Amino acid sequence: MVDITHKNTTLRTAVAQAIIKVSKPETILAIQNDTVPKGNVLAMSKAAGLLGVKRTPDILPDCHPLPIEFTGIEYEINNLEIIVYFTVKTIYKTGVEVEAMHGASIVALNMYDMLKPIDKGIEIHHIKLLNKTGGKSNFKNAYKQNLTAAVIVCSDTISAGEKEDKAGKAIIQKLETCNVKISDYIIIPDEKTIIQEKAKTYQKQNIDLIIYTGGTGLSNRDVTPEALIPLLDRRIPGIEESIRNYGQDRMPYAMLSRSVAGTIKETLVLALPGSTNGAKESMDAIFPSVLHIFGILKGARHD
Repeated sequence: MVDITHKNTTLRTAVAQAIIKVSKPETILAIQNDTVPKGNVLAMSKAAGLLGVKRTPDILPDCHPLPIEFTGIEYEINNLEIIVYFTVKTIYKTGVEVEAMHGASIVALNMYDMLKPIDKGIEIHHIKLLNKTGGKSNFKNAYKQNLTAAVIVCSDTISAGEKEDKAGKAIIQKLETCNVKISDYIIIPDEKTIIQEKAKTYQKQNIDLIIYTGGTGLSNRDVTPEALIPLLDRRIPGIEESIRNYGQDRMPYAMLSRSVAGTIKETLVLALPGSTNGAKESMDAIFPSVLHIFGILKGARHD
């Protein structure tokens, strides 16, 4: 199966359809009058769909087991056609499109099975996804497309050439996938005055996003939060909470990180952990959703 451990949990919905076409009006009348020999077609097919959708990952090998938190089945009769609308909802990391289509298929197949003794000309058509919500394509960000970023690695050992930087490069890789241009990438020691000077300089250059990695721990040399917090016009606790919550779900020490998020005028400043995994997971936790902030800071309309 595809690795989804890096994804965020969101409310996800999908609506699929299946169309059952019978060959004679008498079949529709038998369904409506509940005179089909095998029983109530609509009720039994709904029950089959409810059971079937839960078994989707047992049938399709690449489907992830996920919590089905709502299933809705509706019917529309149009002449000789019965249209099935199958809705599935979950709060999870991946979508439920396949579950909805599988459920609609099961409903259609159960109808076929129940109706075949009285109608040999039944056909199943147009099993397809009608719409879905909740994935990354659903959240449209109202921000300009030419965002710029500066990435600053705070580390005494890396700045002294004793260790290779991997965290900063992981941040850059994530930014590039979000179409953010890297204006600068530097490595500095854990010095409060240098950290502050870089933030002021990049903000004056109208850099949209300043990301620090390193210096957010609890050692005596970890001073990045102390350097940045006095410079911020406003803290953004939600971003900080999201980073720590995402990390805590993956390793027990994330709660010890002192990640910081806030703004200096229209520039977003982030201070992330210095470990490679900590930096990468922090970026996965909030990007690209965090870029919506530039629609707010710059007054763009978000519908």
